Amino acid sequence: MALRIYNSLSRKKETFVPVEKEKVKMYVCGMTVYSDAHIGHARTYLAFDLIRRYFEYKRYEVTYIQNITDVDDKIIVAANAEGVDALEYSRRFADRCLGDLDDLGIRRANLYPKASETIPDMITMIQQILDNDYGYVADGDVYFSVEKFKDYGRLSGQKLDEMKVGSCALTGEKKHNPFDFALWKATKPDEPSWQSPWGEGRPGWHIECSAMSSKYLGLPFDIHGGGMDLRFPHHENEIAQAEAATGKQFAKYWMHIGLLTVDGEKMSKSIGNIVNIRDLLKKWNAEVIRMFFAQAHYRSPPDFSEKALSDVKKGLDRMYRLKERLEKLSKNCTGGTIDTGKLGEEEKKYFTIINGFKTKFEEAMDDDFNTPKAFAAIFDFVSSSNRFLETNASVDHMLCRYSLDLFLQLGGVLTLFQPKTVQHADSLNKKLESLLLKYDVSIDAKDVDDIIKALLDVRKKAREQKNWKTADEIRDELEEVGYEIQDTETGPVWRRK
Repeated sequence: MALRIYNSLSRKKETFVPVEKEKVKMYVCGMTVYSDAHIGHARTYLAFDLIRRYFEYKRYEVTYIQNITDVDDKIIVAANAEGVDALEYSRRFADRCLGDLDDLGIRRANLYPKASETIPDMITMIQQILDNDYGYVADGDVYFSVEKFKDYGRLSGQKLDEMKVGSCALTGEKKHNPFDFALWKATKPDEPSWQSPWGEGRPGWHIECSAMSSKYLGLPFDIHGGGMDLRFPHHENEIAQAEAATGKQFAKYWMHIGLLTVDGEKMSKSIGNIVNIRDLLKKWNAEVIRMFFAQAHYRSPPDFSEKALSDVKKGLDRMYRLKERLEKLSKNCTGGTIDTGKLGEEEKKYFTIINGFKTKFEEAMDDDFNTPKAFAAIFDFVSSSNRFLETNASVDHMLCRYSLDLFLQLGGVLTLFQPKTVQHADSLNKKLESLLLKYDVSIDAKDVDDIIKALLDVRKKAREQKNWKTADEIRDELEEVGYEIQDTETGPVWRRK
């Protein structure tokens, strides 16, 4: 089955045909870095991380670009309120926001160009727009003339003659049309500015994405994406700018992520229900959060709640129990080709069944990345595997290894079963840091597994010395942080609760 994607531009599912064979060029609108990353950001960037993973699963070479808006009205207001330089302010929050996404387990894009670093490219594109008579200069400001771009509104489905002017009043006499938008803004006091052919100033918001995507991916590129709220006017304006400047098609496929709600309400500052990623990670395992978002189809509007996370955790626990069971049964088995001729009849049936689940998984993902159906296939995999293992006392170790590898591969596409690697200074739980100090453990590691193992080694020595108080303290403190410790005949095992 060929991969089909819902294209917001055509409003229908289309067979994906890349611009360049076996390659995918994808641009996603990034964060405006004036405050910490929140679960709305997580929703969007987890969705595109998952989409990229599936392209890679299908052996495409993916180039993924995500911009960082570090020059913006909100940034300037926030920086001025703190009395700091706007670019320094945005640089700080760019690091924090990307770190928060790291902590959540969202893979980084290939490149994060910043608006402040691509001003010359924006100036070049603005000049092309003016040369092609799609814009005009007014007292140091530069505007795009939407009436001259005949296809304006084709992404959002809006038509200029049907738009109500009353909802978009003129902001002074500079604009020829109330829907014209700024390409360049003349400098104002207490704002960062750059020199341009039209005087000092700074770029409008929309132009950065047109310029960056064109620069790094070429035109046309395959996929342009972002939240549903960006479709108009931001993405509509991007198309107009890029195509007016170059005369080329901008992006082939437009993908928009459904906006989430929080306990049934739209997330907004006025309601006060914005949830920051770093605050959420203090209460919930990153994998639970990722699975919550991954289970929702990317175009749907998921409703975020504590109960929803709790329900997701139960399903994730089921998956981990099977993972641990298969790991135990395939211990010291590195995998390889299975000789089905050596399998018993029940094992052959199981081998056929799990390969069928792989097919169902791929069919679901090929249908516009239908993750709800993909997860249904995964949970059927879990149920069938548990039934098989419960009714067969002795199972071929290679078959268990094959089943485990397939389970990890499919789960990995859905962002599950990631190694618990610390990628950001804030990622290492402060409690774990204090425990290392408390028990005088010196370890040069960035992997949580190594840190937990080192603490369990201290606990093991305490138990050998019959120092039950210390041993129990380490167990209780690790459980308090969120790591469940189980003592078995072969030694302690741990898992994230």
